[in-house]
Amino acid sequence: MAREKTWQDVIAVDELEQGDATPVTHNGREIAIYDTVDGIFVSMARCTHGAANLCDGYFNGKHIECPLHQGLFDARTGKALAAPARVSLKMLESRVKDQMVQILI
Repeated sequence: MAREKTWQDVIAVDELEQGDATPVTHNGREIAIYDTVDGIFVSMARCTHGAANLCDGYFNGKHIECPLHQGLFDARTGKALAAPARVSLKMLESRVKDQMVQILI
């Protein structure tokens, strides 16, 4: 029987890099939290092409560019937008509650 998923606090909203990508390690997993023009979104932190930490890349409020080979992803959906990235990011279901960013695990 599968265990029930629960919301877990990750980081306080006021600790985020405003308008940028914030790296967080949660339960041993590296995740990226994006403060986008459309709200807060969360993905796994590593590029699907070269495994670089996306939080070290350029972020324009919607898109995150990998610092290694300049692959481009939509930070809101995870969709790979530019080569060499072809595989979309794994996005994590997230929400903001009581000024905390939470993910569903």
